[in-house]
Amino acid sequence: MVEPCDRPATAAQRLGAPDSYGVSTLEPGLRPPTTQPSGSRQVPIRVQLLDDTQEVFQVSQRSPGKLLLDLVAAHLNLVEGEYFGLEYQDHRKMTVWLDLLKPTLKQIRRPKNTILRFVVKFFPPDHTQLMEELTRYLFALQIKHDLACGRLICNDTSAALMVSHIIQSEIGDFDETQSWQHLLHNKYLPDQDALRDKITDCHRKHVGQTPAESDYQLLEIARRLEMYGIRLHSAKDREGTKLSLSVAHTGVLVFQGYTKINAFNWSKVRKLSFKRKRFLIKLRADPTQSTHHDTLEFSMASRDCCKVFWKVCVEHHAFFRLFEEPKPKPRPVLFTRGSSFRFSGRTQKQIIDYVKDSEFKKIPFERKHSKILSSSSMTSSFRSQMPKEVQSTLRTSFNHHIRLQVVWYKSKSSLSSSSLLLHPTSSSSYPPLRHPDSPDGSTDSPSLAAAAETLISPGVGLVNGETPTAVVAGAPVVPMTMALGVGSSPGDQQPSPLTSPLLMEAGYVRTDDEDEARRKKFPTDKAYFLAKELLTTERTYLKDLHVVTTSFQEVVGKEEVLPENVRNLLAANYEPLLTFHQGFLREVEQRLAQWSGRSNAHIKGDYQRIGDILLKNIQGLKQLTVQLQKHPECLVELERACRSSRRLDSLCGDFELQKACYLPLNVFLLRPLHRLLHYKLLLERLCKHYAPTHQDFRDSRAALADISEMVLQLQGTMMKMENFQKLLELRKDLTGIDNLAIPGREFIRLGCLSKLSVKGLQQRMFFLFSDCLVYTSRGMTPANQFKVHGQLPLYGMTVRESEDEWGVPHSFTLFGQRQPVVVAASSALEMERWLEDIRMAVDLAEQTSDPEADPLATSLADSECDEGIGEQESEEELAGSRSSLERHGHRGNTTVHVCWHRNTSVSMVDFSVAVENQLSGNLLRKFKNSNGWQKLWVVFTSFSLFFYKSHLDEYPLASLPLLGYSVTVPAEAENIHKDYVFKLHFKSHVYYFRSESEYAFERWMEVIRSATYSASRSLTTGRKDLY
Repeated sequence: MVEPCDRPATAAQRLGAPDSYGVSTLEPGLRPPTTQPSGSRQVPIRVQLLDDTQEVFQVSQRSPGKLLLDLVAAHLNLVEGEYFGLEYQDHRKMTVWLDLLKPTLKQIRRPKNTILRFVVKFFPPDHTQLMEELTRYLFALQIKHDLACGRLICNDTSAALMVSHIIQSEIGDFDETQSWQHLLHNKYLPDQDALRDKITDCHRKHVGQTPAESDYQLLEIARRLEMYGIRLHSAKDREGTKLSLSVAHTGVLVFQGYTKINAFNWSKVRKLSFKRKRFLIKLRADPTQSTHHDTLEFSMASRDCCKVFWKVCVEHHAFFRLFEEPKPKPRPVLFTRGSSFRFSGRTQKQIIDYVKDSEFKKIPFERKHSKILSSSSMTSSFRSQMPKEVQSTLRTSFNHHIRLQVVWYKSKSSLSSSSLLLHPTSSSSYPPLRHPDSPDGSTDSPSLAAAAETLISPGVGLVNGETPTAVVAGAPVVPMTMALGVGSSPGDQQPSPLTSPLLMEAGYVRTDDEDEARRKKFPTDKAYFLAKELLTTERTYLKDLHVVTTSFQEVVGKEEVLPENVRNLLAANYEPLLTFHQGFLREVEQRLAQWSGRSNAHIKGDYQRIGDILLKNIQGLKQLTVQLQKHPECLVELERACRSSRRLDSLCGDFELQKACYLPLNVFLLRPLHRLLHYKLLLERLCKHYAPTHQDFRDSRAALADISEMVLQLQGTMMKMENFQKLLELRKDLTGIDNLAIPGREFIRLGCLSKLSVKGLQQRMFFLFSDCLVYTSRGMTPANQFKVHGQLPLYGMTVRESEDEWGVPHSFTLFGQRQPVVVAASSALEMERWLEDIRMAVDLAEQTSDPEADPLATSLADSECDEGIGEQESEEELAGSRSSLERHGHRGNTTVHVCWHRNTSVSMVDFSVAVENQLSGNLLRKFKNSNGWQKLWVVFTSFSLFFYKSHLDEYPLASLPLLGYSVTVPAEAENIHKDYVFKLHFKSHVYYFRSESEYAFERWMEVIRSATYSASRSLTTGRKDLY
């Protein structure tokens, strides 16, 4: 169908010359005029800008997309407009970019129902290349949007720091009340509640930073993130593995989940094309690689998906790599082949040169989301939260050094109307203020009325620590604070301004009947159960400290084999902690006794809180930071002493076989660092539970800030020591390796796989490290160690699924420097976990390893020279180890042995999660065929349940490793007619456990699922932080 033309066609158009609209005929770097074809009907197009406002632009039917983009840039006074683009959702529900060369209305079928979004299209590698403050502001808005929608993936520290800069640009310097309320009413992150305190801690450090500086710092952090400016396009490789493709300034990127697994630089790419659903990347020949693949093929959902991604790649290559806009190809008269699509607009180099060479008048622009408050704006913000009657009285200002008394009373005319009387203290020269409707008829002072439009700022300080008081008619005086300044001490017992009478129901008095009913009734507040969890876990932690300070010292002290420096090091850094936590435990026990009504302390006042105790003791714990920093040194020195003394090493091994040492000794040495994480997580849940107006909220939040600072300070050391401790533990389970714990080696995963050999599939235990993959078999040593059969260097290794090739379910092949190894996992999910970790480890090895170095020095003469003999020996060992559980010195409760028997695997991510998920408390246990319930003290740690008769017992009666178990709620057919019961099930083994409350039931289910459901947990999130 031929479209009507409003003007006669020129000779060039009749001969097939391209339309001139969108093709710059000006000097390089100049913007074409934003004029539209005359005589065309104007159609309104709605565009949503980055500050979420919408503007309507009139475009003609034949105007190209570039004209609309120029109109938006002109509306914003934006010079560097080529960094941006217009995206919309087409009739196929696909998000596409507006083609700048084609007419806008030919691309948008229903302009009345379509909203185009003005967003950043090209992300430069360095934000200093953005010359204009307005451009950086728009980029900052884009980063803010990407964080909120979850597109910009990063760790918690980076996310909190970026949000703090966003808040600084919006509300200015830190104010506790204002910042907290701003976070409550604005969503910057999907999981913002968990990071709220970390955000405020970062915000405190930005005092004096302007909005422009905040934008600059925000972009500085964002540009270093791997997902900065990334838009993922779903695809699959030739093997059918689900991947994602993206494009950046460097070239084409390949992601698996949110992890970048490959990158094709523009200098290596020869051609990009697509054919139907296949996206093709043709690479330049690499003479250094003999097995070079010239063409890489990816399968996408449809041809349209391929074309959309191809267009984005073409535009990115032209914008970042070319010096000037590419010229249009001459249009063939008879036949056309391929796409005529090309990039339209100035390249990055042209933009930079144009801005540098031109002088622009700085036009101020409005920051829509910026709410940096002056005194007047503070007034309107605070006044909106108060009753109108109060606003009429609060029309005055005082000097920051004036102390006020805020008096509430009930009006005679109506019980619902309240008035606020402001009285200066006796030292003030100002006369007292009265409400105009007060009985004495007095009015405001003229000197005060002159400043009637200014309200007291939330940042006003108090002189000599005196606190304004709020008086309710007929009620006692209650202390009140107008604000908590930046320098206020969290130890001060002044309530938060959010707890002032302005935001509470005045005049409410708790009756004696209510107090009596509360004392008789078992506490139901979640805060009580959080405090009880603190108590139960503190008891277990104190017992763990006794293992190091008492039990271990008694064993090694009998023969005096422990070096003097190590003994002094342990005593100086663990005994002060033991003394401190004994006092802490006594305070918590006393508070819980008061809270549950088992003492008469309720007569003395309000005791239903725990934040004050936590704040006090965490501040005391900060004084022991030096001792906590020495704990890694204690672990290293003890290990060095064991290596130099066989007798000490033997004593440590014997001590680990004692019942009191239910975990490896090195785990107990790191317990104080783990406990800091427990305090932090518990306080996060407590702050999330409390309303900001709760009396315990401020202390809990201050305690959380302190413990978060300690965790952040020790986090790097903690992660290194966890890896070191895991390598030491694995060394005891392996035989045939001289030194496993070497600098730079990271443990990643261990588990059971079946190895394919000439004799078929044989069970093997695999250990994946950052530089090699080791496979072993169960040995016949007294300690049931695993014998190393082979090791595969990761440098240059490739992995390929080979289920169809070998006919073995869930199998894959490892291609390395030696012969290929075929292994099979127990399930598809298990195979996916192994493949993901091996590929990640290979990438790490290629970045850090020496291809000629042997990653493991084993005591085997040749690990793989005689594979048949090695397999035959392992079969004999397996046949003779069926009754190995009864042998003397068995370490069968270790994670390695549990994975062997239950044919599963565990990663370092799972171990890190297990460190955080520890729990203690009373549970009722019932077996499958028993009738009664047995009350036990249960400790969950290291993927296992340990059972005691009571919390006073020195050692557990039994243990239950949970790897492989499933946790569910009993079905109706099982006839368990009790509340808060969960069921543990593995093959024919069934256990029922009953908790005392709904909170305890949910917590036990949560921590047990962290062990039993570790296989289903996503492993990509946070992995780079761990390794």
